[in-house]
Amino acid sequence: MYGKEVTVGGWAQEVRNLGGISFLQLRDSHGVVQVTLLKKRNKELFDLVASIPRESVLRVTGEAKQSKEARAGYEILPSKIDILSKAETPLPLGVVDKVGADLDTRLNNRFMDLRKDEVKAAFRIKSVTLQGIRQFLSSQGFTEVSTPKIVAAGAEGGATLFQVKYFDRNAYLAQSPQLYKQNLMATGLDRIFEIAPAFRAEASDTIRHIAEFTSLDVELAFIESSDDVMEVAEGIVINSLRHVREHAKPELKALGVDIGEPLTPFPRVKYADAVEMVRSRGMKLEPGEDLGTEGEKLLGDVMIEEKKADLYFITEFPTALKRSTFYAKRRDDDPELTGYFDLDYRGQEIVSGGQREHRYDVLTEQMRENNLSLESFEFYLKAFRYGMPPHGGFGFGVERYVQKMLNLPNIREAVLYPRDRSRLTP
Repeated sequence: MYGKEVTVGGWAQEVRNLGGISFLQLRDSHGVVQVTLLKKRNKELFDLVASIPRESVLRVTGEAKQSKEARAGYEILPSKIDILSKAETPLPLGVVDKVGADLDTRLNNRFMDLRKDEVKAAFRIKSVTLQGIRQFLSSQGFTEVSTPKIVAAGAEGGATLFQVKYFDRNAYLAQSPQLYKQNLMATGLDRIFEIAPAFRAEASDTIRHIAEFTSLDVELAFIESSDDVMEVAEGIVINSLRHVREHAKPELKALGVDIGEPLTPFPRVKYADAVEMVRSRGMKLEPGEDLGTEGEKLLGDVMIEEKKADLYFITEFPTALKRSTFYAKRRDDDPELTGYFDLDYRGQEIVSGGQREHRYDVLTEQMRENNLSLESFEFYLKAFRYGMPPHGGFGFGVERYVQKMLNLPNIREAVLYPRDRSRLTP
C-alpha cells in the first residue's frame, strides 16, 4: 500500500517533538504505527499533534510510505487528523511508562491496564485456550450445554453459597452445575460440557481464590471407571496447550512464555504416596489429612524434580476426605477409598472429579451421612430412580489453568474484572 492513502484509528501512545519534525506513535489492537509530521509541510497538523494528550483517540488519514527508521518498517505522512476523543490529564495509569503500578491500582483502572500488550495478551491466550478446549471436546462427541446459575440448593454444601432473593423466596448462585450435569446423564445426552461462571463465597484473600470464576464442567456416561474420566481431562490439556502454541505465538512472545509439550501420559500418584513424598521433604502431614495449598506446592516441586512432570494426577483419595462430596463413588473393593482424582499443574489443583455414585440406594445413604435433606434434592434424585447409567466427570478451573500456563503471579491476572471479598467494582 506504499504510496496510497490510508486511514487508521487508535490511541496516541506517545509524541516526540524534535523541532522541525515530530513522531506520533498511534496504537490499535494490531500494534503501533508511526505517524511522521514535518512542520514545514503542514504546520497546523504539526501544532495540533503537539497539543494532543497521550491516550487520546485519533483518526489519521495520509500516505503510507516505506521507512527504514520506523520500527514497523513504514510510516504514515498525514494529510488529516481527527481527534475523536480527548483524554484527560493526568492519566490514572501509565500504559507505556516504565514505572509500574500495584495490582489494586491496575484493577481500579482496568480499561487502561488492558491497553498494555502484555496484559491484553493473557486474555487473548485465554480465548484461544477455550477455543482449543471446545474443538477437542466437540471432536470427541461432546455436546455443549447451559445450566441454571440461580439454584435452589448447593452441590457442595451451604458454607460457600451466595444467597440471592428470587421473587418471594431465597435462592443461591450456583457453585457448580454438578446436580444438573449428572441429571443430564439420564437423558441420552451422555457426553456434555459447559463453560460458564461459577460462584464460591470463600473468604480467601489468596493468589488462587476468587468469588466468581469460569468453570469448565464435563460429564460422560457409560464409563467403566475414573480412568475414562481422566483420559478426557488429559486430552483437554494436551490439545488446548497445543492449540495455544499454534495460534497464540505473538501473545506468548509478548509475555515471554514458552509452552512446551507436557510429559505424557500424565503420571499418576496415589494420595497415600503423595503424603509420603511431602513428608520426606519435611512437611508435617498425617495420612488422611488434606494436602492443602502448601502440600500441593511441595508435591509440585517433587514431581518436577524427580519426574520432570508439570502435570500429574493425584488418585485414590480416602473416602474420609471426600465424604462431603456425597456423589463420589467409593471403591467396591475398598469403601475407604474413592475413585476421585485431582489434576495438578505445577503444584496447583486445576481439575477435580471422578466416577459418580449412580446407584440410588447407595447415593441416598451417602447423602444421609452428610445430613442432607433428600426432599431438597428431589429433582436431582428423581433421575436416579428411572434409569441412570454409570457416569463421571470433573470441574476444571479455567483461570487457574491459564494462571499456571502463563506463570501469572495472581489468578486475578487471568480475570478481566475480578470479584473477591473486597472487590465488587469495576
